[in-house]
Amino acid sequence: MAKPGLTAMVVAALALVVATVATLARAEADDLVKLDAWFTRLSHAKRKTTRLHFYFHDTLSGRNPTAVRVAKSTMTEKSPTLFGVVNMIDDPLTKGPEPESPLVGRAQGFYGSVGLESTALHMNMNLVFTTPEYNGSTLSILGHNPALETFREMPVVGGTGVFRLASGVVTAKTYFLNLTTGDAVVEYKVIVLHY
Repeated sequence: MAKPGLTAMVVAALALVVATVATLARAEADDLVKLDAWFTRLSHAKRKTTRLHFYFHDTLSGRNPTAVRVAKSTMTEKSPTLFGVVNMIDDPLTKGPEPESPLVGRAQGFYGSVGLESTALHMNMNLVFTTPEYNGSTLSILGHNPALETFREMPVVGGTGVFRLASGVVTAKTYFLNLTTGDAVVEYKVIVLHY
């Protein structure tokens, strides 16, 4: 059985290694020669699979909204699906569903209402991570989100930093929705392949 002090040292050493690797991955993007060398080594690289789980907090109401309407069509007022509305977002991503839960990153981008007959969103956002393991790394989401369905799947079309050349899927499941304000908390699970 490992001694408690030894276990803490091993965990600290592993955290340092992960943070160093993540920093080096981002540092390569700042230097075109290093970035070119990274791509040259790519043919010998092994693809990794990473699974992430967090909660997306989309707040349209109150004094500090994280999603704001930036456009609407002339049809919006007559449309039961809010067709033509576009919201810009900088939504917190947290470890748990509570707003006070530790922050793991932010969802930055926009979504627009694209369904004439059913509620559907076009999502275009970057998940920007702030935890030590993935700090500064991003995943790009671009796809269809039938927002009132129980389970939704959207494509991961790219990434940066630790997630360079990522591809995969993100699934979304509504945890909480206020139909009056539009505020929502959505559970996200991500599976990505990257180098």
